[in-house]
Amino acid sequence: MRTVKRFADAALLELSPLFDEMYAADGEGRAVDSPGRLLKASLLISLYCVRSERAFCEELTYHVLFRWFLDMDMLEPSFDHSTFSKTRQRLLPHRMSREFFDAVVSQADRSHLRKDEHFSVDGTLIEAAASLKSFRPKDEPPPPNRPDGGRPNNRWVDLHDRKRSNATHQDTTDPDARLYGKGPGKEARLSYMGQALMENRHGLLVDFQITTATATGTAERDVVPHLLDDARARGFHPTTLGADKSYDTRDCVQTLRAQGVTPHVAQNTTGRRSAVDGRTTHGPGYAASLKVRRRIEEIFGWMKTVGGFRKTRYRGLERVDFAGYLVAAAYNLVRLVRLTSVPTSA
Repeated sequence: MRTVKRFADAALLELSPLFDEMYAADGEGRAVDSPGRLLKASLLISLYCVRSERAFCEELTYHVLFRWFLDMDMLEPSFDHSTFSKTRQRLLPHRMSREFFDAVVSQADRSHLRKDEHFSVDGTLIEAAASLKSFRPKDEPPPPNRPDGGRPNNRWVDLHDRKRSNATHQDTTDPDARLYGKGPGKEARLSYMGQALMENRHGLLVDFQITTATATGTAERDVVPHLLDDARARGFHPTTLGADKSYDTRDCVQTLRAQGVTPHVAQNTTGRRSAVDGRTTHGPGYAASLKVRRRIEEIFGWMKTVGGFRKTRYRGLERVDFAGYLVAAAYNLVRLVRLTSVPTSA
């Protein structure tokens, strides 16, 4: 945790001018360290599997390690959980979680741990904070209140033999969530799609974007050009891109080649011809990329089990994307600790 704190403080120091500009533009003075404490507290929530922000504020009253990490003394009172909502609302327009994530990646660059040529990409589903009960027809009027005057949010709904689709239905709790199934015969859930771009050499996340889950099944492939363009804008020079069989389509492969990237995509020969030919598969780097690509699944596993991002706590694409970058930054910090730690002799 000392190494995590050192990297996190260095990233926040890099963002300090942005915080000053943000508060100056709002016409208000900057608080003692409210933006930095929110970002660092979000790291602790991910690293220690805290179930909610309210529970974190309760633990902060007696947890000495949390207070040390947030630079709080033993007499300073714990802040209220509403501080998260108020500060997050101020940081959202500036995409400050993305800036913090990039600052953590730059710490890897300063430690000579960033390579900018070989990458892997993959997508995963993030369950939305919404129930299928609230996935209602778009033209349906709001239901009346219950006879006792209560709200009808948790009313009984018969979902048997009812056809629902994103074209005719919309969630009333989180309108940005989409009904999506992982495959034929799989249960469809209200979800978002997480798109990860990983650097192959050290297994660090370079980007992690949250998008809406499209029913066409092309959300993973459609975002690849944007991930590569964003990586180039931040100083990377991708030359190869590893991916699984779902990216083995003619349009995706042609798009990658047009961008000057060699598609190290796993071949999908089920009933059709693969879009990746022998020019790519015969090279020694192709097998290496397919082997390293599997590490990205470990990242998703960490984010969903340890980071608590299997199901998001937030509603709306903007807030889910904000939280996604903070969980991704927490993973990168854990990875940096392992890469920079010096083994001790027995």
